[in-house]
Amino acid sequence: MNPTPRSYRLGILLGDGIGPEIVPAAVEVMDAAVAAAGAAPIEWVPLPLGAAAIETHGSALPPATLETLGELDGWLLGPHDSAAYPEPHRALLNPSGAIRKHFDLYANIRPARSFDDRGTDLVVVRENTEGFYADRNTFAGTGEYMPTKDVAIAMGVFTRPAIERIAREAFELAKRRRQHLTVVHKANVLRTSTGMFRAICQEIAAEYPEVVVDDFHIDAMTVHLVRRAADFDVIVTENMFGDILSDLAGELAGSLGIAPSVNASAERAMAQAAHGSAPDIAGQDLANPTAMIGSGGMLLDWLGRRCDDPAASKAAQLVDDALFATIRSGVCTRDLGGTAGTAEFGSAVAKAITSA
Repeated sequence: MNPTPRSYRLGILLGDGIGPEIVPAAVEVMDAAVAAAGAAPIEWVPLPLGAAAIETHGSALPPATLETLGELDGWLLGPHDSAAYPEPHRALLNPSGAIRKHFDLYANIRPARSFDDRGTDLVVVRENTEGFYADRNTFAGTGEYMPTKDVAIAMGVFTRPAIERIAREAFELAKRRRQHLTVVHKANVLRTSTGMFRAICQEIAAEYPEVVVDDFHIDAMTVHLVRRAADFDVIVTENMFGDILSDLAGELAGSLGIAPSVNASAERAMAQAAHGSAPDIAGQDLANPTAMIGSGGMLLDWLGRRCDDPAASKAAQLVDDALFATIRSGVCTRDLGGTAGTAEFGSAVAKAITSA
């Protein structure tokens, strides 16, 4: 007798700008994938967030949203435009950062894979809770302050537990991929902080003898990525370096519009495209939903591995294969040289799953 398929409750947070267009495209594709994989239908839970939530709830991240997220298996987070929020909301920690901090989503996994012949296929594993990001590296308040009006100080935080867990996350991923891990740091100048990051990653390497390990300074790494991105597999680094490198890698792969990501802890995961809210094209059916769809596929993959659920893992692979097949067939949005609108492209990917 076949076991009853595992069911999941996943949140939908549309966000701002193009979010209300690209998130539904991801939902359509994920629904098609779980059905084709023989999994139980996803129970979707819409939740308020962003500018619309400010109008209806007086907060870009209402307390009820945070409370409900804690009851779910994961969620899709659309991009937000916190820079455009009215004060005092603009001055607060943005919704994405607040959610990551609240749930300790310490691993930000950002793949960069080209859909053409560029040859880029790598993953940036970004430590997501401390480092040089002042909004996340303290228990209360931030690590950025001004003792006088003419002096600004930013504090970076590096701890052994945080480095060990992100290193293991990166090594486990490298083991599943091409068994090559690159540690990125600035240990020649930031000897104590990023020097410790490199040293602890090298310690953890002893647990993974099958993985080849090398390391580069952050400035040199940007050059290596531009010149020979195809030579890299998994890259692990601290928060800010990872943010910068993953944007560069996404563009080298073809466009930030195709750059997915997932933010995860051992208990929860949040699918979130690496790009912003693109308010200049919002509501025009022009946005590329590839990154959001790919992020949804990554969430399914995370659920499959965490819950030992072959159906979720199969659904994730169906999303990945359908995205690749659809774009390679010439059906894509304008930023990739095609003519498809946001909704049309999402439907095409879903159709590629159901007709496979």
